[in-house]
Amino acid sequence: MNRRKFIITGSLGTCALTLTAFGTSDPSSSCKVTKRRKPEIPGYLKGYEEIYKVDPRKAALAWFSDAKFGLFMHYGLYSSLGRGEWVMFHEKIPVKEYEQLKDLFAAEEFDADFITDLALKAEMKYVNITSRHHDSFCLFDSKASDYNSVNSPARRDLIGELAEQCHKKGLGLFLYYSYALDWRHPYFYPRDYISIARPAYENPEPSYKWQKDEDFKMYIQFVHSQIKELLTNYGPIAGMWFDPIMGYYARPDLFPIEETYALVQSLQPQTLISFKQGANGDEDFAAPERHGQSLEDRVKNRIGAKQAEVARRAWEKNKNKHNEICDTLQPGAWGYKEADDGKHISPEDVSEKLRNAKHQNCNLLLNTGPLADGSIHTTDVKTLLDVGRSIRKNGWPEPVL
Repeated sequence: MNRRKFIITGSLGTCALTLTAFGTSDPSSSCKVTKRRKPEIPGYLKGYEEIYKVDPRKAALAWFSDAKFGLFMHYGLYSSLGRGEWVMFHEKIPVKEYEQLKDLFAAEEFDADFITDLALKAEMKYVNITSRHHDSFCLFDSKASDYNSVNSPARRDLIGELAEQCHKKGLGLFLYYSYALDWRHPYFYPRDYISIARPAYENPEPSYKWQKDEDFKMYIQFVHSQIKELLTNYGPIAGMWFDPIMGYYARPDLFPIEETYALVQSLQPQTLISFKQGANGDEDFAAPERHGQSLEDRVKNRIGAKQAEVARRAWEKNKNKHNEICDTLQPGAWGYKEADDGKHISPEDVSEKLRNAKHQNCNLLLNTGPLADGSIHTTDVKTLLDVGRSIRKNGWPEPVL
C-alpha cells in the first residue's frame, strides 16, 4: 500500500494500522471488528520479549535505557514562516491571522519513509514528532479539533504516515504533545499566571473565553480526548512526551496530572511518559533541554518559591533514572528558522552531545526543524548520515574520563 492510499483509506489510514499493530493481521478488517487477539509485542521492543510477557512497561524502560539516540522533529504551521516555533507568541500574531497559515500547509515533501530511513542510518532507535505544539495545530486526524493537517491543503494524517513507517521498520514512535500550553484554545488560562500562557496582544483576543478556574476543565477535556485519539488510532506508541513544564509549574493545581498519566497507562501499558524535568516525579524519564539540569532556580525567579518546590521534588525523583537530553541541530530554535541557515551544528558537535549524554546516563534526542514543505534540511541530513557512518566505523562516542 502506498503512502497516499494509506492516508485516504481506513479513517485516513489509522484504523487498519491500529488493528494490525494490535494483532489483527487481515488488512481488509473493518474498524467495527471488536474481537481481537491478545496484542503482540510492539516491533520496536523486539529482543525484550521475555520482560514484556511479565511487565510491558519494564520492557519499554529496558529498551529505552539501551536506545541511546533519537530523532526529534518540530513541524507545523510555524514552519511556513521560517522564524521558529514560537513565532506566534513572539510576534504577537492574532489567532485569526495565524489560523490562515493552515490554508498554506501542504506538506508536499513530508516523507515518512525517508525520515525513518534517515533515523536508522543515523543509528537512532526512535522518532519523536510534534503531534500538537503550543499553537494548537495538529498533525493528526482529530475529532476533537478541525485545526489539523487533514483539514489543510495537505489532506494528510502525518502522524499516521510516520506511525506506519516506524512500525514497519522497528523504530519507537514518541509523540510530543503540548499539554501545558495552548495559544488558541479559548479556555486555557491567561497571562496573569505566567507570560507564556498567551501572546502579549495590545488588544484583547476575542476568542479567549477564560473567566474562572473551573473553565480550565474544558481545556483538559479537549486534551484527554486527543490523548485517547493518539493512543487508540496509531498502533503501539513508545512514549507520550508532554511539554512545556513551565506552563504546569505556573498552575499545577489546574492539571489532573495523575489522571492524565493513568489515562495513558490504561490505553497502552508499555507507553512511557515524560514531562521535561518532571511534574510529580512519576514520569518514566525526564527530558530536560540541552544540559540535563533542573529548572528550579529559573522557576523560582519566574513564578515563585511554591512552584519551585514542586519542580525540585519532581526533579529529585527523576534525576537518578535513565533520562534523556533534548537538543537541536539549529543554534537555538526547534522549528525551522531561515536565519540560522549556515549555522547548524556539525557532526563533531553531535558526537560531543552524544558523549555528554552518555556521561549523564541519558539518551540524546536530537531535533531537526523540517522546512515549510516538510522536507528535512539538507545540512541536517548530511550531518546525521555522517554521524551514523562514524558510529558504525568507530563505535559510540565515549565520555572523556
